[in-house]
Amino acid sequence: MSADPTASLVRAEMRGPVRILTLDHPPVNVLSKPVLESLVERLDEAERDPATRAVVLASAAPKAFAAGADIREMAGMGPAEAQVHGHRGQSTTRHIERLPLPVIAAVHGVCLGGGCEIALACDLIVASDDAQFGQPEINLGVMPGWGGTRRLPRRIGAARARRWILTGRPVSAADAAAAGLVDRVVARADLLPTAIAVAEELAGKPPLAVAAAKFALLASIDPVVDAGLEYELELWARLFGTRGQQEGMSAFLAKRAPAPPRRDDWDSESAGFPWARGEQSSEPKRNKVERPDGG
Repeated sequence: MSADPTASLVRAEMRGPVRILTLDHPPVNVLSKPVLESLVERLDEAERDPATRAVVLASAAPKAFAAGADIREMAGMGPAEAQVHGHRGQSTTRHIERLPLPVIAAVHGVCLGGGCEIALACDLIVASDDAQFGQPEINLGVMPGWGGTRRLPRRIGAARARRWILTGRPVSAADAAAAGLVDRVVARADLLPTAIAVAEELAGKPPLAVAAAKFALLASIDPVVDAGLEYELELWARLFGTRGQQEGMSAFLAKRAPAPPRRDDWDSESAGFPWARGEQSSEPKRNKVERPDGG
């Protein structure tokens, strides 16, 4: 039987009761479809293994925790394809969030876009002092689509989340800690040992009590998270094929500045969005974009 070609994308090792999952997709851990699938497989392995009582999510890339989704993979997508891909990203972050084990993100370097959304789904974040967080999707003509619009406000508050998402500017580890996103900032050399120490402390607690407390907190913090994620995904997918998305991603891949934005076709491009003229509801119309499950 041939070896799994994706096995090396997310490596797993045990340190006592702590399972370390290391993203290893050079040079900056772009979150492609194979990386997401490998991460979910490793999370499933952690849940099945009775020796695992806590998880640390780390990175082997020197300059990044994860630089975000694969723009080359997404650039040519239309709304239906984007819906499927966005569902994959959301399923990954929801998998982390609902894992009945504590998950600690050990973040260094850039942690942007989908990478930031992966970290947001973790229970705790330990960051090195060189880490940078952000949701720069607005610069590509889209918006966070893997849970960022849902989880970021509940971690740092609505006002800060608006600023992060609408400007797309990166934020330092110190500022992320002051905002409440990061639990601890340490020197780069101390990052993994500190994250493991936090995981070991949680691994020493009764595992059923930890899982029950985690799920109760999730239900208390965001009791309608799934409906919110569906709303986010609907809007995110609709942005694909618009002028802003096509120009933003093309400019990114060509490493040039995007053309100045225009609004002369606002009415036609707004069709189906909640602000479009004649829309009767603030909710996006359902089932206009094909769902991944065929629904």
